[in-house]
Amino acid sequence: MSLEYIQTTLADLNLLSIIVRLFLATICGGLIGFERERTRKTAGLRTHILVCLGSALVMLVSQYTFTRYQTGDPARMGAQVISGIGFLGAGTIMVTGRHQVKGLTTAAGLWASACLGLAIGIGFYSGALIGCIFIVLVVTGMHRLDEAVVNRSPITRLYVELAPGGRFSKLFNDLKKKGWVVSNWDVMDIEKREDVGMIAIMTLKTGKITDHQLVAAEVSSCQDVAYVDLI
Repeated sequence: MSLEYIQTTLADLNLLSIIVRLFLATICGGLIGFERERTRKTAGLRTHILVCLGSALVMLVSQYTFTRYQTGDPARMGAQVISGIGFLGAGTIMVTGRHQVKGLTTAAGLWASACLGLAIGIGFYSGALIGCIFIVLVVTGMHRLDEAVVNRSPITRLYVELAPGGRFSKLFNDLKKKGWVVSNWDVMDIEKREDVGMIAIMTLKTGKITDHQLVAAEVSSCQDVAYVDLI
């Protein structure tokens, strides 16, 4: 059995190619979902597998329809998957009470799983396998680089609560004396609480100081500041 015969068989729509494509979609989706499952994210192993499998099946249906009836656009159903997966991805993104956005990587992983499924479903094996390798590397390994970049950044984002009667103008003056610059701040609307005055999300430029925990501790020690947390 020659390599050319195998390539031709897997490119055509037959029982063997259908099994291979759906099996490959299960493996590729599982590889991406495994890391999300391990870190206890909203969309884990089964969700990523189902997304990849469903996308592959959509492309198989498109290829079958075009081959059997010689009509339609094989790419049309795939385009609907790309736009439709956004609704599922949006369900994994949430904004916490402190304006922290979580779930973006999981949503992107679901979208990438759908793209992998489309590639596998249409028989683009080489592109799907190479894409899967790069996606898995990004999901499993790039977070360390991401953390390293953030830890060396002179910019710190903070969630700050002031004590009742406190004013941010005084806090800004205290930070200015330290040589720090408030590049952005956003006062949050909150329900009236007796223990809290004002709340804001603040971005600080601290120059050569890159220890974010130290920055948070310094801000927390300022007068009228009731609570500080890194975001």
